[in-house]
Order: sequence, then C-alpha cells, then structure tokens
Amino acid sequence: MKDFTIPKGYEKILETKGDLDKDGKDETVIVFNTDKTPDLESPGLVRKFYILKNINGKLKIWKENSTLIFDSKTGFYPNDNKLELIIKNNCLIINQMYFTNSRHTDTSKHTFRFQNGDFYLIGVSINYDDTCEYNFKNEINFSTGKVIVSEEYSDCDDGSNRKIPENYHKEFTYKLPKLIKMSDYKMGKNEIKIPNSKKSFNF
Repeated sequence: MKDFTIPKGYEKILETKGDLDKDGKDETVIVFNTDKTPDLESPGLVRKFYILKNINGKLKIWKENSTLIFDSKTGFYPNDNKLELIIKNNCLIINQMYFTNSRHTDTSKHTFRFQNGDFYLIGVSINYDDTCEYNFKNEINFSTGKVIVSEEYSDCDDGSNRKIPENYHKEFTYKLPKLIKMSDYKMGKNEIKIPNSKKSFNF
C-alpha cells in the first residue's frame, strides 16, 4: 500500500472512521473535492474518496474511488446537496441527496461490504420524490435478494384535473449472477426488470 498524502489542490469535505475488515482497528475514509471537473460543460468538481488503513502509525491507501459520489455542483440547488458516509456493521454506507429540478429530489443509499478480499455492493435504496405528486422508492438487498418497489401518488391540490395513477407495490426476489465490486459499479447503469410487469428500475 502507498503512503497517503493529500494531493495538491484537493479540499477535504468529509471524514469518518470505523472498522471495515473486522480486524478490530478503525479505517479512515476521507472525501475530497478534487481540482478536476467531470467534463467541459459542468461547473462542479469531481469528488474522490480514499479508504485508508493505519499501519505502524502511517495512513496507507487501501482503496480510492471517484465515481460513487456526485460532483460538487450536481443538481438544481447544489448548495442544498447532502452527503453522508457512515461505517456501520463493518459496512461503508454512502448517503446522497440532490434536487433534479425545483420540485424533485433524488436520494440514494449504497452499502458496500468488505468480503472475499474486496469491497462489494450489498444494498441499494433509491428514492425519487416530488413535493406533491409522487414518491418512488426502490430497494434491493443483494445478500438476501429481496427487492421492494413502491410507487405512491398524490393530488397536488392545484386545481388541475390530473388523473392520479394507482399506487403500486411489489416485493420479489432477485439474485445477481455475482456481486458487483465497488471498483466495477456504475451508478444508474444496471437494470432490474420487475416480474409480470413492464416496469423496471435502474440502480
């Protein structure tokens, strides 16, 4: 493992500690704003996190990732974005929220566990919420295979005659051929088709 030093131009925005590999010692996870933008069109900065191990009093880079955390200017109201990293039950949990427009929020929770020598995605929860019209929530636990899909609709009470769709709730079991490594996971690029339905959701 390489020694860790803060890269030039990086700004620390978040830090948490906890035991990720059940060795009785805390790892350190730090999130930075980098000095890079995602592309020429985006004003935001790429965010990167490091998982660090303390070996003989020195922090060493165990894992690093720059694809799992939204950039600093994602969404409609970037100043209201929320980011939280938690280490619980030897898992790294990444909670994020941003506004997709003035009424809609996208809230996600991704849980990674260290097993078989690497970090694997073991749970995802995604919530799309409108201030008055709908609330969609998709959850999957890859350890148990349990999937919950929920769609709740409501009346905006804005005088319109909009027909309100029926609420939808489905629970089923889904098994991945193999768990997805943290380094291979692409947010939003994976699809699960809902049995006996034309519906599906991406995670």
